[in-house]
Amino acid sequence: MEELAKEAGIPVRTVRFYRERGLISPPRREGRIAWYDDHHLARLRTITGLLERGHTLTGIADLARTFESGRDVAEVLGLGEPTEETPVHLTPEQLADYFEGETTPENLAAALELGYLATDGDEIVHISRRLLEVSSELVREGVPLATVLAAGRRVREHADALAELFVGVLESQGNHTDDPEPPQLRPLARAVMDAELSMALDRRLRRENTEEPPRNPAP
Repeated sequence: MEELAKEAGIPVRTVRFYRERGLISPPRREGRIAWYDDHHLARLRTITGLLERGHTLTGIADLARTFESGRDVAEVLGLGEPTEETPVHLTPEQLADYFEGETTPENLAAALELGYLATDGDEIVHISRRLLEVSSELVREGVPLATVLAAGRRVREHADALAELFVGVLESQGNHTDDPEPPQLRPLARAVMDAELSMALDRRLRRENTEEPPRNPAP
């Protein structure tokens, strides 16, 4: 424990306190010797980093339990599945920097449930760099992360329905093969959805701009 505390740059009593709070796992024991490893050191450095960012020990313990109960990256991504998305490996401190003040246990549990986040050993994995950056930008614009995740859940429902529609269209025309994915599927689906979403935004914004403001009642 003394060696671990020295490497982490914290007092031994702090390491002992973290152990008692369940913030680090018990050491491996060989007789009367307790062995700590790189996992314990990484966890201590993570705790220090999150404390510096304003998180409380109670909040950090909640975050740790949330991630330890979450799905790992293999379960979320599967093996050999085609994808255009680039996963991003993050430390808890880096994730906190993306969503400063918004990495609550509730938000992280929702992100894990949606499959946006997964665990890979001591690291956190976001399944899509594009979604990570867009979500972070929305939070910086003042949209609460809980609202972003709720919107993501709704978008997921529509996206699943659209994916089923496009796959069904190609299969109905005899384009289904033994390939896991027809080569024309993604570019065609993307082109249609980009155009339709653009036109839908035009219609929505025109309605909003042409609506008459409510009239003040006569005195």
